[in-house]
Amino acid sequence: MKRLESAFEHFLFGSRWLMAPVYAGLIFALLALLVKFGKEVWQLSSHVMTASGSEVIIGVLSLVDISLIMSLLIIIMLSGYENFVSKMEDLHAHTDRPEWMGHIGFSDLKIKLIGSIVAISGIELLKAFMNVGNLSDRHLAWMVGIHLTFVLSGLLYALMDRLQGKGH
Repeated sequence: MKRLESAFEHFLFGSRWLMAPVYAGLIFALLALLVKFGKEVWQLSSHVMTASGSEVIIGVLSLVDISLIMSLLIIIMLSGYENFVSKMEDLHAHTDRPEWMGHIGFSDLKIKLIGSIVAISGIELLKAFMNVGNLSDRHLAWMVGIHLTFVLSGLLYALMDRLQGKGH
């Protein structure tokens, strides 16, 4: 019976590798966002001379938005892989290895995720306010409500983390 239990535990532990294709898929998401970023840069640079100030600001905010999402994906891919699949032992001495790699736990990842979502939502809200003349009050109210929901969720996540004694 002990041998069966041990075999099952090894099988269960090995199943973590089923997550590896998910992280590989996120690389394709990064590539898609890179294409979108290039399209936004092209669009912004080709219209910069004729665009209004608010249109340029909205274009720049779109670029910031994409870069935040891409950075978030990098954090999720690297920390998720190290937390759930395998340690990147060969890369521990790499000069370009970010300091946070290997130190972000699941709880930290959730806080970073909700923080990034709040930042992205805030940028989308700012873009909407820059274009307020073209949006209905109802649309803006929904955007503000959704953003406040994200902010409240982030605060509650951080509070729960602190109450569990994991806050720094």
